[in-house]
Formats: sequence, C-alpha cells, structure tokens
Amino acid sequence: MIEAELKARVRNPEYVMEKLDQEAEGRDEIYQDTYYDDPSGSLSAQDQELRVRTIHRSDSTRSVLTYKGARIDAESGSKPEHETGVDDAEAVHAMLRGLGYVPVIAFQKRCRHHEFSAHGRCLLASLIHVPEIEGTFLEVETLVCEEKELPAALDAIRSIMGELGIRDKDLTTELYTDAVAARRTPGAGAVPPA
Repeated sequence: MIEAELKARVRNPEYVMEKLDQEAEGRDEIYQDTYYDDPSGSLSAQDQELRVRTIHRSDSTRSVLTYKGARIDAESGSKPEHETGVDDAEAVHAMLRGLGYVPVIAFQKRCRHHEFSAHGRCLLASLIHVPEIEGTFLEVETLVCEEKELPAALDAIRSIMGELGIRDKDLTTELYTDAVAARRTPGAGAVPPA
C-alpha cells in the first residue's frame, strides 16, 4: 500500500479542530515513536524508515511495527508503507537490536484523529503536536494500492485541506525526526524529551 499524505503547519488550530469535529468525532492518542537504522545509516541514506510505535489511548495501549520505503512523490513525501500490530513492543525492540539495528531517535507525538469520507475517499485527518517542535501540524492521508492512483488521491487531500483553511504555502515535507533531531542539537535550543 502507498500512504498518500500531505502535511501542513496549522495557523489556526482551533478553527481546524472545530471543522474536523463537524466531520467526525475526534480520537485522542499519544504516540511514542522509536526509529531504527543500521549503524551505517543506510536506511536513512535510502530514504527508508523502520519504526516501532506505541499508541496510548485513554482506555488502551497497542504497538505497531512500520517500514516505509523511499518517497515516490517528492512534492508530498508519500511513501509505500507496510505496518503490522505487535503483541510485545519490548520484544520487537530487542529483536531489532539483536539484528544489528540501533535506535536513532525517539520522541512523542500528541494526535487528534478524525476519520471520514470525502471526495470519494476514506480519509484520516490528524492534528499533531510534537512537544519538542513549535506549532501544530495537520496530516491528511488516504491509502492507495498503486502509484498511478496517487495524483488523484493527493488532489482529494488538497481539496480537504483547502476546505480547512490550509494554503499551499502552509504545506511542508519536513520530517518530524529531522525537526526533533535539529532541536536536540547543542546550541539549537534543545528541549528534553517529554
């Protein structure tokens, strides 16, 4: 599957949240993400990601293992994605370390998700706050089976973002991993992890 996704910095989070709440009931989750690479950094060098995510809700906790391939669309940053649930996150962390992978960065994301259908697609719109990064982000995504479906999916996402008051100049492809790493660099105003 390919995750067709656009991400933007949100100038008016309250307005966007109100509009999304009109579409669907929001679901709050806290993600604890740990990204892995081999010691040479070859995954990052090839624009690939290997992540263990633990998802905390008010009434449950679950974990997933995710592999993302290299971007197939530079403008949006959309990537092929493979994800599966895991019963024991600590066991998966141990397996990855045993296979020679090393954790390169870990951080928290606070999310409010809204799932709804629009423009003929099932969409997930998420307001995101990463405590170590200033501001609020909006991610809108949908899944497609083939690369040829990507342009139409991205057009639908752009339409939804426009309806939420997001302009093209608000879009970003900056990765949270890069932004958090930059904040943690000495002299860059590093903030300790939450």
